[in-house]
Amino acid sequence: MVQFSYARWSTRYPELARWVSAELAQEYFKEAQLYCDNSPQSIVRDLCERALLLNMVTAHIAALNAPLNGQASSPLVGRIGGATEGSVSVQTQLDLPAGSAQWYAQSKYGLAFWQATAKYRSMRYVPGPAPIVNPWSGRGGWRW
Repeated sequence: MVQFSYARWSTRYPELARWVSAELAQEYFKEAQLYCDNSPQSIVRDLCERALLLNMVTAHIAALNAPLNGQASSPLVGRIGGATEGSVSVQTQLDLPAGSAQWYAQSKYGLAFWQATAKYRSMRYVPGPAPIVNPWSGRGGWRW
């Protein structure tokens, strides 16, 4: 399993480390493990790669919760679907079909994670038993 290192995370994401304490970043890392498996059964076998991916998701979660101009994080969820200037209005859209990148696309960190994990979302073909046909006996069979 990958252990969280605030020193490494804050070096990679200094713009987030300015306001995210080590304790808060650790909590975001725990949450990141909901999105990227950090168990021995993880599909991401390389621990260095898994650490990078987990740090990306941690940064994504931190960015989604980032304060704006000293205020609480934005209550808006989803991508900006439309905006007007007179009387200021903003419309957001969040249609999340299965396997969608929309949640990740809300920050550059999440989208980087989504792109980096594309190879893990591909179908894996596991071949079944190969049939053996004996043309001289007229019978087929299965090779196990």
